[in-house]
Amino acid sequence: MNAQRGSTEEESIGELARRLVAADTDGWTPEGLRAVADELGWAWGGTSDTPVLITGRSSGDARLRPVGDYEKRYVAGESYVEIAVPVSAPAPDAAAQAAAFLAAKEEVTAALGEPSIMGSHGDMGPFYDGQPHWGAPFLRWRGRPDTLELRAGRSGPELVLQPTDPAEDWFWRQGVGEEHSISGFFGSNRDQANVGLGFPGGWTARSWETVTRSLGDFLGALPAETTALGVRIGMPFYGRNADSAPLLFDVACGDRLTIGCFAPDDVDLAALGWGTVTEHPHTASVFSDDDPVWRVDAGGPGEPKGRALAEMLVATARAAGVSEPTGLIVGGEAGYVDGYHVTYYGLGLPTG
Repeated sequence: MNAQRGSTEEESIGELARRLVAADTDGWTPEGLRAVADELGWAWGGTSDTPVLITGRSSGDARLRPVGDYEKRYVAGESYVEIAVPVSAPAPDAAAQAAAFLAAKEEVTAALGEPSIMGSHGDMGPFYDGQPHWGAPFLRWRGRPDTLELRAGRSGPELVLQPTDPAEDWFWRQGVGEEHSISGFFGSNRDQANVGLGFPGGWTARSWETVTRSLGDFLGALPAETTALGVRIGMPFYGRNADSAPLLFDVACGDRLTIGCFAPDDVDLAALGWGTVTEHPHTASVFSDDDPVWRVDAGGPGEPKGRALAEMLVATARAAGVSEPTGLIVGGEAGYVDGYHVTYYGLGLPTG
């Protein structure tokens, strides 16, 4: 039977992060990773298809990801592309998961400094992995040859050590222009670690149904993801009509999602589902009582009804004279979040 070797005292998340970053993976060969396991005091277990490292941590053992059909075109000699270590096991609801992720972020940041990359994987992570239902936030401490990522895992936050090039190559190659080819959002700061970082091309929504789906996915997870990342996103949307492109919506999200509407007076916003500060008193902390008059409080982690919100926004945009999806424009202000420059790949909407 496999058992953890070394001390039985569980190390902190910050100390674990430091030790993972310091590990010499030696090209991610089997020999290199067995040496890493020895260095960390972990035992090799599992099978050749699903190898694990027996850590003895209360949150579970580490998973190794061997190179398979989905990974092989992105590697250059590596036999593995991840060591994923669960660091806590919170309750499955979105609020608990987001809080656990934020707590892990604070510990790792105290140990390693601010992450150089942050974002959300959306509904598809590296090498085509599915993502948790509540959201898919991630943070990266980019390095050479390896990168450490804090990721929303299957049952809670995970620290993932990975060779830098394969994951970044996978992401870059998704920029093929097809609808939904890239999901989520991706932000980088001006840290020296990001020198040489590549960015894929995006894609453009070609139908209102595509916009509804992408907006619904984005809004449904947004307050959980911003809470987990410890950021606040302000995102204006402009609606191009026959004459101009005025401000149409103002999305504000920290620990709650609030949306204000600036559609013309001749649009029946009450009939479309918008309310006032009376119906949505939480919005008073974001907007004044009458600017905008119409708004919605969509709630905190796990509470927004993403599809319904997206349908309301699309119906409002069309009623305000936006005739095609490319006429719904994400304001450039949304691209600046707490020192990160962010691209909202998963929306498929133009930025201006």
